[in-house]
Amino acid sequence: MDQARIIEDFHQGHCIDAWKMFGAHFSYEGSEGVRFTVYAPHARNVSVIGSFNNWDGNAARMSRTGFSGIWSIFLPEVKEWDSYKYRIEDKDGNFLDKSDPYAFYSETRPETASKVYDLHDIHWSDETWMKERTACFDRPVSIYEVYAGGWKQNGEYPYTYQMLEEHLIPYVLEHGYTHIELMPLNEYPFDGSWGYQASGYFSCTSRYGNPTEFASFVNACHENGIGVIMDMVPVHFVKDSFGLRRFDGQALYEYRKAEDAESQWGTLNFDLWSEEVRSFLISSAVFWCATYHIDGIRMDAVSNMIYWGGNSNRGTNEGALNFMKRMNYYLKKEFPSVMLIAEDSSDFAHVTASTLDGGLGFDYKWDLGWMNDTLKYYSTDPIYRVYDHHKLTFSMAYFYSERFILPLSHDENVHGKKTVIDRMWGTYEQKFAQVKNMYAYMFAHPGKKLNFMGNEIASFREFDEKKELDWFLLSYPRHDSFLRFFTDLNRTYTSHPALYQKDYDFGGFQWIDADNTKQSVYSFYREDEKEYLLCIMNLTPASYEIYDVPVPQKGTWTEIINTEKDIYDGCNMCNFEPLRTKKVKEPARFPQKITIRLAPFAAIWFTCPKKKDK
Repeated sequence: MDQARIIEDFHQGHCIDAWKMFGAHFSYEGSEGVRFTVYAPHARNVSVIGSFNNWDGNAARMSRTGFSGIWSIFLPEVKEWDSYKYRIEDKDGNFLDKSDPYAFYSETRPETASKVYDLHDIHWSDETWMKERTACFDRPVSIYEVYAGGWKQNGEYPYTYQMLEEHLIPYVLEHGYTHIELMPLNEYPFDGSWGYQASGYFSCTSRYGNPTEFASFVNACHENGIGVIMDMVPVHFVKDSFGLRRFDGQALYEYRKAEDAESQWGTLNFDLWSEEVRSFLISSAVFWCATYHIDGIRMDAVSNMIYWGGNSNRGTNEGALNFMKRMNYYLKKEFPSVMLIAEDSSDFAHVTASTLDGGLGFDYKWDLGWMNDTLKYYSTDPIYRVYDHHKLTFSMAYFYSERFILPLSHDENVHGKKTVIDRMWGTYEQKFAQVKNMYAYMFAHPGKKLNFMGNEIASFREFDEKKELDWFLLSYPRHDSFLRFFTDLNRTYTSHPALYQKDYDFGGFQWIDADNTKQSVYSFYREDEKEYLLCIMNLTPASYEIYDVPVPQKGTWTEIINTEKDIYDGCNMCNFEPLRTKKVKEPARFPQKITIRLAPFAAIWFTCPKKKDK
């Protein structure tokens, strides 16, 4: 470890591996023990207190390292699993007991001390995955978003990392997902924050096990061909007294001005103009990629970094913009195959453009406009959909301005918004018909896909972190049939490159009819070098025994998905035989057509191999 280099980079805001020096590290300095190092520039004195010295503030006083604001001490005989904190005396003589900002592990809530942990015990067997991993621009991405404490529970306790390895991975494989996205797994004190109010940015939460067990879970995902994405919160942190708030008696991690420091969530905003804070957060992101082989990082609340307090009327936060560019630059330099994802509700431009071209440097951005328009449309009475027709077409007017992910996340299943299926218009039966239609539209639309746990079983109960999913729903045929539909949709999506290879290429998508407001029927196709894949969506209760659809090529078109198939609890008004094209008599943009049967609220996919040019 080049300590001098780390200290210099740390103060300049360019340190990507600060955790290698800060925190608690096993060392051999005459005898076996642990070296503790912490940044507290405003402190008068700092001591290490812990289970090894009876929490005595006078037993282990730390020494300053030059004029850098860094304190350090070597303590022999400290063992793995020992608990500790830093006792900081501020300039006014007040004593503050703080957990270690760089701790690798922590006590389980409600306890708040850090724990000594040796990360060298982690071993990997995912070399093939890591070698072949990419950012997936031309690969299928169907993300299963999971709150680890609420997927399944073992009595009153959530599944551990080991249980998730044994049960979640087979479930994800069975139902055709490509990635698992985990809501934040850094340490946090309050279950109700779901991890988005963090206290430990290097500490893997002890709720579900230890760091080695979490690494084993990631390793098993990779061995089974599943990528792991983790949420990170670089905007704000908890106010709890044991954490980063006024860490050494003064604002160190948060803004000094109260109006800038206070967040809308009752937390404190990071001072993203501070070089040491930038080094802290960049190192945290790099740490999870380097230590736990994370395949993607989804940055939460990016709009609150772009604009002061997330309010565009206050103007852009230039310090935060520079931080994001720097962080993403270093992440792509060190881990070019890691997916960097922005959860951004703003219309700020060039979020997914390279930092070398003046962009923010993310690989993907959540398309929250698509999500809002789509859910609003499907909640509208079909009689009035004529007035909202272009809510389903508008996304393609801006889609190629960024690389988008289509999200139906946990945010759309909480706080009285209702779950995705419950937002559909109509009766119980009509809700199911339309939610199948909507998912067929989602998976045929350009862009990677994300769905929160429970969407796949059509859960009507909103997400509650204290409860597991309503798995009993699968004893009802309609819900069981819906899970089969969702599984087939995932598998069909991942097996047809036309649906993902050209997600961000103008040549991969084409409307056939975007303007049939009278019947509320939409049609478009996706394509790659080998195949056309046609999608038709009927958004009314009307049915058509004969419905003509123009197609881009003469030949035979085969139905591969029909949301009204009987195995999906539909009316079975399908196109059971392959359809031959017919020539359109009048001059038209597409000189060929097929005649299909179109059930009420049905969405249908047809495929046709491309003919080789003569």
